[in-house]
Amino acid sequence: MSQPDLRRLRGAWSRGLTRCRDLRGDSGNALIELALIFSFLGMPMLLGTAEMGFLVYDSIEISNSAYAGSLYGMQSLTYASNTSGMKSAAQAEAPDFSTALTVTPTTYYACSIALGGTQYTGSNAQSNAKAGCTGAYNHPLEFVEVNVSASVTPPIHCPGLPKTFTLSELSVMEVEQ
Repeated sequence: MSQPDLRRLRGAWSRGLTRCRDLRGDSGNALIELALIFSFLGMPMLLGTAEMGFLVYDSIEISNSAYAGSLYGMQSLTYASNTSGMKSAAQAEAPDFSTALTVTPTTYYACSIALGGTQYTGSNAQSNAKAGCTGAYNHPLEFVEVNVSASVTPPIHCPGLPKTFTLSELSVMEVEQ
C-alpha cells in the first residue's frame, strides 16, 4: 500500500471513531424518551386498568348477591314469599356495600309451555296463571326474581371516566315445588 492510501484509510477510521464517540453521548436519550412516554401514556393506562379492576370486582360481588337472594327464595313456596329473607341473603353476600345495596325481590308465575310469555303477578297471580295456562302439558310455574343494584365510586378516578357507576344484576330462578 502506498502512503496516500494509508492516510486515506487512517482518515476513514478516525472519522468512524468520531461518529462512535458522538453516538455514546445519545445513550441516555432513550431512557428519557421512555420515561416521557410512560408518564403520558403508561400511567393513565395503569390507573384506568386499576379503576376497571375495582369495577369488575364490585360487579362480581353484586352478581353473587343477586344469585344468593334468588337461591334463598327458590327453596320452597314459603321462602319465595319471604321477601325480607331474600333481601337479607342478598345483602349478606355483599358486605362491602351493606345498606347501599338496593335489593328488589319479586315473584311471578308463568306457563310451563311459554316461559318467556305472560308473567302473572299480583295478589291473584296463582289463580290467574292456572286459568291462563290451558292444555294437557301446560301448568303454572312460580319464579323468584331478585334485582340488585348499587352506585359505586372507585377509589381511583381517571379523567374522562364517570366518577360513579351504577351496577345492577338480575337473577331469576324457578321455585321448587
